Amino acid sequence: MKNTQIVTQQRNDISEPPVDQDDIEIPELEKLLAWDIYFPPNKPAPNYKTELKDLEDANSQMSAMDMDSDGDDDKSHSVQKKRYDLIKQFINPLYHYYNNRIYAPDDNNTIAMDYLLLKNDIFKSLREFDRCLKNEPEIVLDCIGVCMYEIIYRKLNQSKHLRKKIKIRLFNFEPILPLRKLRSNLIGKYVSIKGTVIRVGNVKPMVMEMQFTCSKCREAIHKYFPEGKVQLPTECVKKGCTSRVFEPNRSTATTCDWQKIKLQEEIDQRESSGAPRTVDCELTDDLIELVVPGDVVTLSGVVKVLKSEERGQQQNRTVYLMYIDVNSVESNKKGSTGKLDTVTYSLKDMYGIKEIAEDPNVFQLIVNSICPAIYGHHMVKAGLTLALFGGTPKNNSAHSESKNRVNIRSDPHVLIVGDPGLGKSQMLKAVQALTPRGVMVCGGLSTIAGLTVTLLKEPGSGDFALEAGALVLSDQGCCFIDEFDKMSNEHPALLEAMEQQSVSIAKAGIVCNLPARTSVIAAANPVGGHYNRAKTVSENIKMSLPVLSRFDLIFILMDKPNSDMDQIISHHITDLHSTGYNESNGANQKKRKHGHLNNNNNPSLGQLTQSAYDDEGKRIPLKERLIIRPGQPFDAITTPLLRKYISYAKKYVQPRLTEEAAAEIQRFYLELRSKSNSSDSMPVTTRQLESLIRLCEARAKLELRELVTKEDALDIIEIMKDALFDSFEDEYGNIDFRRATGMSKSNLGTKYISILSKEAKKRNCKEFSKDEIFRIIKESKLPVDSFDMIIENLNFHGRILKKAHKYVIETLC
Repeated sequence: MKNTQIVTQQRNDISEPPVDQDDIEIPELEKLLAWDIYFPPNKPAPNYKTELKDLEDANSQMSAMDMDSDGDDDKSHSVQKKRYDLIKQFINPLYHYYNNRIYAPDDNNTIAMDYLLLKNDIFKSLREFDRCLKNEPEIVLDCIGVCMYEIIYRKLNQSKHLRKKIKIRLFNFEPILPLRKLRSNLIGKYVSIKGTVIRVGNVKPMVMEMQFTCSKCREAIHKYFPEGKVQLPTECVKKGCTSRVFEPNRSTATTCDWQKIKLQEEIDQRESSGAPRTVDCELTDDLIELVVPGDVVTLSGVVKVLKSEERGQQQNRTVYLMYIDVNSVESNKKGSTGKLDTVTYSLKDMYGIKEIAEDPNVFQLIVNSICPAIYGHHMVKAGLTLALFGGTPKNNSAHSESKNRVNIRSDPHVLIVGDPGLGKSQMLKAVQALTPRGVMVCGGLSTIAGLTVTLLKEPGSGDFALEAGALVLSDQGCCFIDEFDKMSNEHPALLEAMEQQSVSIAKAGIVCNLPARTSVIAAANPVGGHYNRAKTVSENIKMSLPVLSRFDLIFILMDKPNSDMDQIISHHITDLHSTGYNESNGANQKKRKHGHLNNNNNPSLGQLTQSAYDDEGKRIPLKERLIIRPGQPFDAITTPLLRKYISYAKKYVQPRLTEEAAAEIQRFYLELRSKSNSSDSMPVTTRQLESLIRLCEARAKLELRELVTKEDALDIIEIMKDALFDSFEDEYGNIDFRRATGMSKSNLGTKYISILSKEAKKRNCKEFSKDEIFRIIKESKLPVDSFDMIIENLNFHGRILKKAHKYVIETLC
């Protein structure tokens, strides 16, 4: 961590300072060691919209602040007096707390301070500290810096020769301001905002101060550039010199590292309509290069404005752009000012999470709480549920920081292929609302740059900045892609992100790798509007086999006429639009929302999992156990509570396989391999084995268990069979594992006829003997399972006609 290490305690453990502990004697203004470092004589004071006289009316210990004056000298004296009074009020509380808790600052000379600690403990007797900090942040932070300088370099007998400014980084500032409420009335105020980093610029040097030399008398003129705004000298300081030309002395320039980023509001902060809000943020010194595109961070800093330089603007217009001068960065990365919790849990949330976990039918409860407006599709919803929870990350070992580690993907990918009108998009929308971090895009309107990462030129400088796409923005979450079949040109861009979980870019001299640890959940419509069982999945949606093989589960939805099911669905839809359904469903959800736990009706922790066997000892299929029977009581979980439950499980539960579960997974995998061991078939690989493990871990995580049991493995095998057999089933209902090669039997027959037609043109004869057909097909190296079956199939479909002992082919010319 770059910042100074501070030994802190819990707030309730902090005791009052000892009675015999002496206070620091505040020297006179001119004797303060750090006064000239923080407040140079020629440095302009910050210009705030809120005058300090607003604080004079408050009955507080800061009532001595006075800024009212008529002349510049009186105003300067008042500002100086205010700073000195603040230092006198701050230094002893800080000394009593940090006397035995602080070490010398590091090379960056930064000290991280907890705002809540300052407000509620250290400065709890200073009632106007909070208000003064929000309205005059730079003055307050500089005064705290002067106090810490005096404590470290005077009282603690540190070196007095290091004349370097100590920067105060204030984190845990409250409340967090939504970006939509960032308005002009907050200019000059200290705020805290939370969002996703979507753009990161290059690091540049910014000049803070520099000397100029008069071209006539060679007098040196020192100028300060607050916020990097250049202010050239207009006249010479030497009496009698009338020169207006000054040469910059660049060797005297004092610079700091500067970086510009763009922050976008989080999904849960956005309004139902309109583009998401964004704001530019400026990082300096030790805060640079702490974030990359896609990071979720909390930034605290001062709201400032910069004059707009847009082209085509009128010269007399005063349009300003708002930005944040960042003081602290809170994220989960090493080096940040503080650690960030993306989701917080209240006591009510914890009761609700406990109630869900203690439900004996928790899998059934969660599956039926996902998109209850869509009836049925229980196995599809089960697969989506498992994708939300995900498996156990395998890179959290002691060697996780090693460059030689091999990351193993723990996020499942799910693809839903089916006829239009079956609720695929609606299920994706419902699942997106449940994930703590998710981005949804439409395949027909997305580009490769919009999915991965792009380079944009910054206005003015022309430098390139990285801007994150959907996969990077959904890091450690889910990326939902609708109309997946409409983006065939973008499919190759997904290969790296779906398996290696990273996005690489090499453009304009920039070579970088960004994390994309996300689950891809996609929905696609088949070509022609209806799924054709005579074709493979790859042929139905025009997708390459490498992309298709990366999906852990592929579900096929077909609109088959069924009078009983049609009656149930129609009754469900009419109930959905009736008043009674909404009222009853709302009442049920209200009960679950408050999370009241009745311990008398809940089973013990050893009986949490629903029994998968009936009274006769036979295993009940998972599809039947997921269905809510008529008359069965059901309280759907509210979306906010289920979202908290999923986030809690992903953060705190890391299941591992037991020997029984591993044996069951291995048995099923070897069974699949034995059924697909023909030379022209390659559907089952180690990817399917890893998929089984990921899904089993998600099944255990769903119930907040640390061990994956045999029952979990059996449930996942049922889901995998349902998905696999849908993909391998042909138009006759038979299971053909060769259908995963990307070519159906009808397409393969067309290939045979094409080769025979070319040979017929060479020979100028359409008749072939059986041995000649066998030789030609064998030389073509096309997959051949049974030659007699090929001849029979081609003859049955009229592609070749038997004539005596020979066959006449149908030419394609």
